[in-house]
Amino acid sequence: MTATVERPALTPSEAAVAPPRRNRSGPLLGILAWFVGLLFVLPVVWMVLTSFHSETDAATNPPSVFAPLTLDGYLNFFGSSTGASPWPPLLNSMTASVLSTVLVLILAIPAAYALSIRPVRKWTDVMFFFLSTKMLPVVAGLLPVYLIAQGIGMLDNIWLLIVLYTSMNLPIAVWMMRSFLAEVPVEILEAASVDGASLLRTLRVIVMPIVLPGVAATSLICFIFSWNELLFARVLTATVAQTAPVFLTSFVTSQGLFLAKVCAAAVVVSLPVLIAGFAAQDKLVQGLSLGAVK
Repeated sequence: MTATVERPALTPSEAAVAPPRRNRSGPLLGILAWFVGLLFVLPVVWMVLTSFHSETDAATNPPSVFAPLTLDGYLNFFGSSTGASPWPPLLNSMTASVLSTVLVLILAIPAAYALSIRPVRKWTDVMFFFLSTKMLPVVAGLLPVYLIAQGIGMLDNIWLLIVLYTSMNLPIAVWMMRSFLAEVPVEILEAASVDGASLLRTLRVIVMPIVLPGVAATSLICFIFSWNELLFARVLTATVAQTAPVFLTSFVTSQGLFLAKVCAAAVVVSLPVLIAGFAAQDKLVQGLSLGAVK
């Protein structure tokens, strides 16, 4: 019978200097993450490359990757051949997206405060009601909205889109802001109340700096949803309040080649969202991870 020799346990000092165990799956996960990232970015890169090709080269099958580069697609988008300027639709989209996002934040932050820090009775029913408004298909409410807008003379009006985008994004904003406001320490609010701070001052001076990353994340998501909305803008606008996505679809015709021009238009229309995302990148990451670790 052989005796087994037990290894002595490491002392705290020895454990502190012991080399860490290597994670063998780390490099494989890194390679997989890069592959998935490139898989998602590849269509965007292909769109940008196609926008710099001529219509003939863009329509070849198989695609001509090394075709000569040209700015014809961008020149056509900015009206060099048709004379149609993209600036009014771009300004309309910017106006509707920014103003609706501001209105959403003005309405969502007090509502989320009441549902998280100062919860009302049956607040779960209130949250479910907010969420249930997103369950209705957009096309189901299109005809009633069109008839109401026609009756009050608001067709082809940018303010109608602002109201619609605000109502569409408000439930999502309330849900997001409630999760962020729930992480605010109650002790800080109680101390502000003891010092005599009003509700508006508490929101502006104490709560807002804490949940600023969450506000940035909510703002960016509402802005993206408003900027990309097409169905309501397509049906409820004509020329005066036409938005950028509607203007982009006008390049798709049944005659001639339009692939390079559409790709150029898609790149230009996507730039404001990309710029906003890169500008708020740090706050966005903080906001989306807020509350993940307590």
